[in-house]
Amino acid sequence: MEISPVVEVSAAVLQRPDGSFLLAQRPAGKIWAGHWEFPGGKVEAGESSRDALVRELREELGIEVITAYPWITRVFTYPHATVRLSFFRVTAWQGELYPHEGQQFSWQNPHQSPFVNKGGSMCSVSPILPANGPVIHALELPHLYAISNVAELGVDEFLQRLEIALQNGLRLLQLREKNLSSDELRTLAYCVVNMAHEYGARVLISTDVAMANEAGADGVHLTSTQLAECAERPAVAWCAASCHSREELRKAEALGCDFALLSPVLPTLSHPGAVHLGWDQFSVMAAGLSIPVYALGGLTHVDMQTAWQHGAHGIALLRQAW
Repeated sequence: MEISPVVEVSAAVLQRPDGSFLLAQRPAGKIWAGHWEFPGGKVEAGESSRDALVRELREELGIEVITAYPWITRVFTYPHATVRLSFFRVTAWQGELYPHEGQQFSWQNPHQSPFVNKGGSMCSVSPILPANGPVIHALELPHLYAISNVAELGVDEFLQRLEIALQNGLRLLQLREKNLSSDELRTLAYCVVNMAHEYGARVLISTDVAMANEAGADGVHLTSTQLAECAERPAVAWCAASCHSREELRKAEALGCDFALLSPVLPTLSHPGAVHLGWDQFSVMAAGLSIPVYALGGLTHVDMQTAWQHGAHGIALLRQAW
C-alpha cells in the first residue's frame, strides 16, 4: 500500500489585543466547503513555514504580516490527505482584511464562557474543521501561568497578593505547596479556588487529583515523576505537566495533557548553579509539539515576548508572579 506524503501547511491565528482570533469559512468549490478554519495554506517547495504564512495571508486576506510567533504543530489525517499544520500566532499586520477567495470571516473570543471543549467547538460559528478543535481549546490558555508561593509569603499575605493579581487579570494558577499538611492544603485549596473562580480564573492543583476534584479545582498539574509513571490522562478538565527534556514533553503530548511547563530556562534563585536550557535550547525542545509549552525558570514579566519568539505559549512565574 502506497503511503501518501504529509502535506505541509502553515496556519495563522490572527489575534487582536483582547485575545479574539479570526476564523475563515472555506468557500464553495473547495473540499470541506462551509467549514470554518484558521487561514493559511500549503508550503511550496523551497519555502519556509513562515514564508508560506506571509504569502498565503497576502493572497487570501490581503494583509502583510508584521509579527508572527511560532506556536504549536498539529498532524491530522483527513480522508484525502495527512497534513502537518504549523500554527503561528500573528499579532500585528498591515492592511484591511479582504476575502480574496470569497470566504466569510468571524472573530471569536476564547475568554467568553462557555466557549469550547476539547472534543469539539462551541464557537459562535460551525462546523469547525476537525483538525482545529484542540487548537481553539489551547487558545483559552492565558499567557501567564502563576505558581503559588505560600512557603515564602505565608497564607494571609499570599491570599492578599492573589486577590490583587486576579484583579489585575491573572487567569491561570497552579497551587503547589509541598510544605503544607494535607489538611492545611485542603483548606487553602478551597479558599484559592473560590477566590479564583469569582474572577473567572482557573486553578490547577499540583500532584493531587483527588484534592483537585474535592476542592472544585479546574485540573491537576503533574510532576515529571508522575508524568513518567502515568499510563493514562487523569480524569480532569485541565491537565498539565512539568517537563525538563524533549522526551518528557513528548510523553505529556502523548498522554493528552493540555499544556506543559519546560524548565529551567534561565538560572534560578533557588538553584543558581544548576544547568539551565537557555532560550535556543528551549526553542529546539518545544518545536513541533501539538500542545502549548510555557517557559519556566529565572524569568520575569519582561521575558514574555522573548518566550513567544522562541515558540512558548507564555511564561510561568513563581516569586515574580506575586
